Amino acid sequence: MTQSRSTLVSLDATPYYHCVTRCVRRAFLCGKDQLTGRDFGHRRGWLEERIEQLQSIFAIDVCAFAIMSNHYHVVVFIDEPSAQKWSVNDVIERWCSIFKGPPLIQKYRAGEQLTRAELDAVDALAMIWRERLMDISWFIRCINEYIARLANEEDECTGRFWEGRFKSQALLDDKAILSCMAYVDLNPIRSQIAKTPEKSIHTSVKQRACKAQKSRRPNRQDQQPQTLLPFVGNERLNVPKGIQYHVTDYLELVDWTGRQLKRNKKGKIPYNAPPILNRLGIEIQNWLTLTTEFERKFKYFVGDKQAFDQARFVLKRSRIQGIGAGRLLFG
Repeated sequence: MTQSRSTLVSLDATPYYHCVTRCVRRAFLCGKDQLTGRDFGHRRGWLEERIEQLQSIFAIDVCAFAIMSNHYHVVVFIDEPSAQKWSVNDVIERWCSIFKGPPLIQKYRAGEQLTRAELDAVDALAMIWRERLMDISWFIRCINEYIARLANEEDECTGRFWEGRFKSQALLDDKAILSCMAYVDLNPIRSQIAKTPEKSIHTSVKQRACKAQKSRRPNRQDQQPQTLLPFVGNERLNVPKGIQYHVTDYLELVDWTGRQLKRNKKGKIPYNAPPILNRLGIEIQNWLTLTTEFERKFKYFVGDKQAFDQARFVLKRSRIQGIGAGRLLFG
């Protein structure tokens, strides 16, 4: 049975989530339709630009994304501490950069004199919008509605463009975050759209790889893509916001994994794995399973047994689906 989004998303459990949205009836988001010969590749640019725009407005950072022919993936980090620091003016300006806002807000932004009751109403609206600006449902909604309008206008039709509900998976620990990011970044290679990660257009790994190639010190936060949540290294004291590994280690891991997937020899286990796998504590064969079958193995929550136990305690639930897969694949 389908679960409500409120039971699947809890910042007390984790701020990291993997979201997948698919086109209705496998309609073309991008790519070339073999039946009609029409090329929809330009729509990938629409989607990538919209994701970048919204991550600068919402209290949501993008860790990874991949835009495919009839669906897209995005791994996000919900930055609640930053959202709570925004002033009322900050919230209103961010919200009104997407939506017009009611007449009261327009009067407030124009600097007109407001009564005490009107100012209270402004504060109440800002409180609602602050919550929405750190809500992945609103984030995905603002992406999908915008793209659907553009696509329907181009196709000269009306009606649904996306499935009614996007899929979300809570990533409970570092192992879940890194394996999910690699799964997302390797989508074009698994689909044989690209040969290498750095040639996988409209993916986060291409952005990270291209930036790293041009940087003298690619592991510095200021020399990583500004539109993606940075890798901040292994520092555990005074930890800045970001992913707790080096970006060069991650890129090496994704490149190595992509080479194993291209071999397509299930019985052969390679032994020259990158050192980051040892730090993650994931066996090689399990890692290859995660980066090819991530969505099949887990439904709503992803992590090892300890992470599942912590999530059950926080969410006050006796059972969470997926703990068996977590124990098997993450150890």
